[in-house]
Amino acid sequence: MSGPECLPAAGGGARLGRENGLRPPLAGAAAAFGSCAGFRLPPPEGDGRVFEECGPKLQFYHSLTQYWEICERNLWVLVVGRFPKEHRIGIPEFKYVANMHGDETVGRELLLHLIEHLVTNDGKDVEITNLINSTRIHLMPSMNPDGFEAVVKPDCFYSNGRENSNYYDLNRNFPDAFELNNVSRQPETAAVMEWLKTETFVLSANLHGGALVASYPFDNGVPATGTLYSRSVTPDDDVFQYLAHTYASRNPTMKKGDQCKTKMNFPNGITNGYSWYPLKGGMQDYNYIWAQCFEITLELSCCKYPHEEKLPFFWNKNKASLIEYIKQVHLGVKGQVFDQNGNPLPNVIVEVQNRKHICPYRTNKFGEYYLLLLPGSYIINVTVPGHDPYLTKVVIPEKSQNFSALKKDILLPFRGQLDSIPVSNPSCSKIPLYSDLPSHSEATKPGLFLFLVTVFHVFVK
Repeated sequence: MSGPECLPAAGGGARLGRENGLRPPLAGAAAAFGSCAGFRLPPPEGDGRVFEECGPKLQFYHSLTQYWEICERNLWVLVVGRFPKEHRIGIPEFKYVANMHGDETVGRELLLHLIEHLVTNDGKDVEITNLINSTRIHLMPSMNPDGFEAVVKPDCFYSNGRENSNYYDLNRNFPDAFELNNVSRQPETAAVMEWLKTETFVLSANLHGGALVASYPFDNGVPATGTLYSRSVTPDDDVFQYLAHTYASRNPTMKKGDQCKTKMNFPNGITNGYSWYPLKGGMQDYNYIWAQCFEITLELSCCKYPHEEKLPFFWNKNKASLIEYIKQVHLGVKGQVFDQNGNPLPNVIVEVQNRKHICPYRTNKFGEYYLLLLPGSYIINVTVPGHDPYLTKVVIPEKSQNFSALKKDILLPFRGQLDSIPVSNPSCSKIPLYSDLPSHSEATKPGLFLFLVTVFHVFVK
């Protein structure tokens, strides 16, 4: 497999310049920040400094370095939070990524509007203020600026800007856990993979267009994950169904499940990715397996590139869902793992019994763990190399915490040898990890009880 290369952007059409990467009708969103004097995209300072005019110390722009080094242009990310420049212990990391397919433009526009909504309502709207106080929110309006710029004649169904400038579909370009994906890793993909290593992302969504549905992992599968039943489920299928319902149920069009007349129907506006159609090398599966980040795919419009006058409609239909979905980063339990002397232990396996991940979830460099769980009783299994597993019970209450997961620090009854804990996970190389698993098990069968429990949590929230 060859390394990433960057070719010049294809196509033509009006542009505001390569560095900006915006073009009508979406360029109009940049002007929406008129209430913040001096706000424009990209930031006026190349070093990603805060725009003081729009709220001191609230937001921070940066570009994915690896993409800049290869392509000499930026994949911009805006971070919103009380401490936007750095991770703080106990504050979960959330992200939205849009415009992975360059001709699917609604998500790009929605994130620009979401940025404005967050920064202009901080200190005015209680919900937004609490969200910013308790969450670090990363927003990438375009993962494929070359593809976006390549769209000369926008079309509802397909334009030549879907792929990047090398003509690769970025949502087929990630390592796959089920079968070998021997394609040339693209600069955008490589940059995102590096980005995922730098942050402890807990929850994410990938914004697309061309359908109207919230799709959850897995996108690919093997019999052990349920493909004999035309689906492919994760160990956290209850949480993923809940997350998809959370978004779809607050979008009055999506939740109907049948608004795109040429597409299949989706009950309640959600679907398992594999049940819809299998795909290899998708980003949401990669996030879940290798980055410890729960990600779903949001298909936001039947038309991939709608007319400008339709854009306010999409913002109004998705605003509540976008905000409510961010709040779900506070599901479940979080904390730190310490040794007997109170030293935080990095790279310790922290998993819930009966829902172990094929690539075990581990603490970050601060000894932190985040586990997205629905209300209920769970046994947490903590494993340090060279020691017996440590088991502890946790009960997630029915009524969620106020913008915080249940906090449970874990004090292990021994002195940790930090130097002996490996800094990487050798069992999680970028290979098809599921390829050697035994065939289908009962656990992958769809269950009515599980579905009803998920729906219950959606409607009582």
